[in-house]
Amino acid sequence: MPAEHLPPDVVPDEDRPADVPPAEGPLAGLRVIDMTRALAGPFCTLVLAGLGADVIKVEDPDGGDIARGNAPYLGTSGLALTRTDPDAMSLAVLNRNRGKRSITLDLKRPGAVRVFLDLVRHADIVVENFSSGTADRLGVGYAAAREVNPAVIYCSISGFGANASSGVRAMDTIVQALSGVMLTSGAPGEPPVRVGVPMGDVLTPVWAVVGILAALHRRTARGTGEHVDVSMLGTLTSLVATEDWSAMEQLGQALRTGPTLPRLAPFGIYRCADGWAAIVAPQDKLVNDLFTVMDRQDLLTDPRFAGRDARVRHEEGLTAEIEGWTGERPTAEVVALLSAAGVPAAPVRTPQQAVTDERVTAREETLPVEHPVLGEFADLRTSGIPLRLAGSRVGFSGPAPRLGQHTAQILAEIGYTAEQRSALRQAGVTGEEPPLKP
Repeated sequence: MPAEHLPPDVVPDEDRPADVPPAEGPLAGLRVIDMTRALAGPFCTLVLAGLGADVIKVEDPDGGDIARGNAPYLGTSGLALTRTDPDAMSLAVLNRNRGKRSITLDLKRPGAVRVFLDLVRHADIVVENFSSGTADRLGVGYAAAREVNPAVIYCSISGFGANASSGVRAMDTIVQALSGVMLTSGAPGEPPVRVGVPMGDVLTPVWAVVGILAALHRRTARGTGEHVDVSMLGTLTSLVATEDWSAMEQLGQALRTGPTLPRLAPFGIYRCADGWAAIVAPQDKLVNDLFTVMDRQDLLTDPRFAGRDARVRHEEGLTAEIEGWTGERPTAEVVALLSAAGVPAAPVRTPQQAVTDERVTAREETLPVEHPVLGEFADLRTSGIPLRLAGSRVGFSGPAPRLGQHTAQILAEIGYTAEQRSALRQAGVTGEEPPLKP
């Protein structure tokens, strides 16, 4: 980050002496008890870890987070669809648990809830994504947490709301189907389109973080904790509602329009000789520039395309004219010509191409995958924290932990003696820690 963008009392990281630590994350000093599993919950706590919070991930000693059993695995022999060696870890866990510490705790064992409550006494935030009612049944719900720590921020991430009993398991595909998002893409008559990125699982936790930060501000002002309740269905449906589908239906507009958006024509994806290009030119000037690049001056005076309303009425003809030009040229040429003329255009890239774009890698918005034993794998990319702050650092303090790696360390921090820690292991409340490796 350029020094001129930093406050006067903040030293740029590249100019720091070797013995001076880098700037802390904005949430440094906050402790999070992570009771989550799968994706939506762990992604929430991943963001909190990336912002500098101390995230303690609580996992069952018998296998840990269910995502630890998700293929593919990364081990000494590289990627595999089965676990091939003791060091092999699920790629999902390597990505979702970065910057966290792992403690094992079997909540079904006598004495485990007491350990959880001792963790809460020393924490600021608890995040869980159990099925509705499960946290309370296990004795680790908001009421129990608030009893020992009235200032705690307790966040519940669920499919339909913390107190809802729908009888339906809230998997991402289920929520996409219920939210209507599957029928917002594609053309009329085509099957529903499942969005490839698990939108419910990754957008809901972002709103959970928003709620947590709002509750922290409220706690600063009033000194009291809060229960943050975020649902996957509510998140996706609220995003679907950013477009007024009823209004468009009443006006006779097609709700599914395929590659283009007729009401803003020309706006969408257009076929090229070797792929697809995104072109966005709804304003008159942009359309004139587009037609000039196409060397179609005749279209500049064509009444079908004279003004936005005319273009909307004749969108199919406009798309045909544009694709008559783009279809004869490679994508790179189309994008280069339009960009040089100031017309917004971009190639439609593969995910593999996108995550290695130097504009995102330079800002660490995507990062190499890192294994806690085997180090970085530069050919594999995962998500970073896509924001920058002038006076503090964002990013992860280290790779994902091995199951139970920090159990003894964390228990010692909250006052458990060696004898007490040993008794918990012998009772099966906590598990054995993995052996340390260089």
